[in-house]
Amino acid sequence: MRTTGRQICPATGIALVLSIVPTPADASELSAGISLGGIRAGTATRLAVGPHAGISWRIKSDITLKVHDLLSVVPPIQIGGAGVYNSTAVALGVGWKSGDFSAGPSVAMYFMPACGSALCGQVAGLAAGAHAQTNVYVAGALGVSVTANVDWVGGSSLVLPGYVSVLVVAGPVLRWSIK
Repeated sequence: MRTTGRQICPATGIALVLSIVPTPADASELSAGISLGGIRAGTATRLAVGPHAGISWRIKSDITLKVHDLLSVVPPIQIGGAGVYNSTAVALGVGWKSGDFSAGPSVAMYFMPACGSALCGQVAGLAAGAHAQTNVYVAGALGVSVTANVDWVGGSSLVLPGYVSVLVVAGPVLRWSIK
């Protein structure tokens, strides 16, 4: 495989953009948790469970920039077998003392079972979409997180020739401030 020196991997591009954003001292926050919910791709909804993590920077007093990654596993306890859905988002949001809300574009990599109108099978690929998340901290650093992703999956797949995928998960979250 031949490559050129002008190609930049997506992680390098995100790191470059984030290094340009001014961040005041004592303004970064890490969060991580476990979520449980469902993913609907095509005509079937499947159980989804997995970890998520994010880092956010306050760019104004209550405005945040957040990078969030959500890994959801479709357990093999359902018809169609196991699957994986990983979504990464860069979002703008608003934060307050006991929580935050953010939304923005996302990209997802997936390999999961799905059913279209005529066929069922495994689908795999990359999907562009949108991401929204809210975290509410109820006991200091412990809180509840709700995340929703909407992506366009399938493309040229015979199983899903182009469907919207919706993932909604919720679960506990912890946060750490970076000083």
